[in-house]
Amino acid sequence: MQPTPEQIERTLDRVLLTVEKPGRYVGGEFNSVAKDWDAVSFRAALAFPDLYDLGMSNLGLMILYGIINDQPDMFADRVFSPWTDMEAVMRREGLPLYGLESKHPLRDFDLLGISLPYEQLYANVLNLLDLAGMPIRAQDRDASYPLVIAGGHACYNPEPMADFIDAFVIGEGEEVLLEICHTLREMRGQPREKQLRALARLEGVYVPRFYDASYNPDGTVAQVRPNREGVPAVVRKRLVPVLPKPFTKFLVPHVDTVHNRAPIEIMRGCTRGCRFCHAGMVTRPVRERPVEEVVAAAEEIVRNTGFEELGLLSLSSSDYTE
Repeated sequence: MQPTPEQIERTLDRVLLTVEKPGRYVGGEFNSVAKDWDAVSFRAALAFPDLYDLGMSNLGLMILYGIINDQPDMFADRVFSPWTDMEAVMRREGLPLYGLESKHPLRDFDLLGISLPYEQLYANVLNLLDLAGMPIRAQDRDASYPLVIAGGHACYNPEPMADFIDAFVIGEGEEVLLEICHTLREMRGQPREKQLRALARLEGVYVPRFYDASYNPDGTVAQVRPNREGVPAVVRKRLVPVLPKPFTKFLVPHVDTVHNRAPIEIMRGCTRGCRFCHAGMVTRPVRERPVEEVVAAAEEIVRNTGFEELGLLSLSSSDYTE
């Protein structure tokens, strides 16, 4: 039986002073969003499967957090992988992974969205699902569990994680995210197969159980074919033609993070076309933000956060036209 948020709070009050950096596990940072659980119609837990210190520096996670929480009837909470000392305490106390703001176990959410920017996080995802008290394999999770969707650069080849993730977002998430949330809300209570069929109709969403992969002798993917009617033979990556307004309401972390500054994405994509560079190939075409938008965002970030350092983010900032 899952503990209630109140029980989780009481356990945290008792154990947090026994672990390193308790601030990783409490939520409530400046600019964080806490909504009435019962007043919203859709709840998503956004997970970065690594330490708080790394995940809080991830711009993609912050953008998605802002997009959902800007919807008055939706709530996005955050979750990170605990450090080894906190994991040992959680397993000893029977404390499942929980949303930092709501203190609800991940089982209570409608969606568990996992950021996968690089392959080193694959094993962390399995541990995260286990700590959440959820079956690791997607086929063992029915509609009583939140749907698990992963996105990010390490999902352009989804096959290594295909057994564990219900659906992947291939490409950029700013537009498809709310399409997914609305679809899942409409399909709540339906069997998992029906939920996934509805998601598979969205451009950029790949549902691995609807496809069969075959492999070459060297282990590389030879072919991926649909195994059901009505799903696309080729999943096209999602692309945001015009970059949306920069995210400026960054959460101010409780503890030092790897990048103690606020980033502004000035450009997406790269003109160089280096064949060894995964990011440069998958983020094409190049899209730049106007200088005026960058300057306005910088001023807004300083007002919203008090950060004394800003980062101008792109794959090759020296190629920015301005």
